[in-house]
Amino acid sequence: MPNFNIRSHLSFSRTEQGGIVFLVSLIVVLIFLNLCVALPSEDVLELNAPHIRKHQRRLDSLRCELLEAKKPNLFPFNPNFITEYKAYTLNLSTEQFDALRAYRAQGKWINSIADFKKVTHVSQAWLDSISPFFKFPDWVRNPKPSQTPYSQKLQERYIFDEKLDLNVATSSELQRISGIGPVLGDRIVAYRKSINGFTHTIQLEDVYGLSPVVIERLKQRFEIKTPATIQQWDINKATASDLATIPGVTFDLAKEIWEFVRLREGISTLSELEKIDRISPAQLKRIQLYLSVQQPN
Repeated sequence: MPNFNIRSHLSFSRTEQGGIVFLVSLIVVLIFLNLCVALPSEDVLELNAPHIRKHQRRLDSLRCELLEAKKPNLFPFNPNFITEYKAYTLNLSTEQFDALRAYRAQGKWINSIADFKKVTHVSQAWLDSISPFFKFPDWVRNPKPSQTPYSQKLQERYIFDEKLDLNVATSSELQRISGIGPVLGDRIVAYRKSINGFTHTIQLEDVYGLSPVVIERLKQRFEIKTPATIQQWDINKATASDLATIPGVTFDLAKEIWEFVRLREGISTLSELEKIDRISPAQLKRIQLYLSVQQPN
C-alpha cells in the first residue's frame, strides 16, 4: 500500500503563504465595503414629475398641430354639388353620399342645413364642423318677400299681351322673379346673347343654376315674342363639326351623333336619337330646335 503524505499537500512556500494572506485580506475588505458602504442607486424616471408632464403636454400639442395641418383646407361650397372625391375628403360615408346623389337626381335641391341632415342623416358633430362652410345661393339665404303685390300678381295667369318679351328683358326685370338674383339675372342675359336670342323657353334649361321651379315662374311672366332665327342642320347631311355648333353639344357628342346617323345610313325621325345613351330626353328636346330631317336618298 503506497504511502500518502498529506503534509506534502498542505505545506506552502513563503511566497504562496503571502499570496494566501493577501487574497484573504482582499475578501475581508470587499465584504466590509459591501456591508458598510451604500452604493448610489440608479435614478428612477418619475413619469408624473412636473418637468415630464410639461414636455408631454408640449409633445401632445405638436402632435395635434401636425394632425390639423394634414387636414384638407375647406372653402365655402354649395352642398348640392358635392362630388365623389369631395365626399371622401369630407368623410361622408358611401351611403350618405348615395342618398344625396339620389335626392339630386330627382331634380330636388338642398336649400338649408336641415335639408342636408334630413337627406344624408349625418351626425350632429359632423354637421357642426362642416356646415359653416355651406354656401347657398343668394335667393336661398335672402328670399324675397312672398306677400308683395308683385309676387301675389305672379300667382295670376297672364295673357300673352301682358307678358314681357324674354328676348329683350333686362337683368333687373328678370330679378323680379322669386329665385333670381343679380348673378342669375346676368347669366340669363349673357346666355341669351351667346345664342343670339331665345327661340323656345326650353332653352332656359341650359342656363346653369336655373331650377325647374324658377323656369316655370319665368314662363308665367315672360314670353318669347321675338324668337331668334336659328339655322337648322339636316341631321342626315350635317358633319360632326356642324353639329358641334349646337349649344350644349360638345364635339365628342357631335361625333357620336354623326357616327350614329352614318351607321344607319340616315334616320327618318329625330326621335331615333333617343337611342344614344349620352343624350337625355330633355337635352334631345333642346337639340331638336337646331335639327331637321330630310329623308335619306
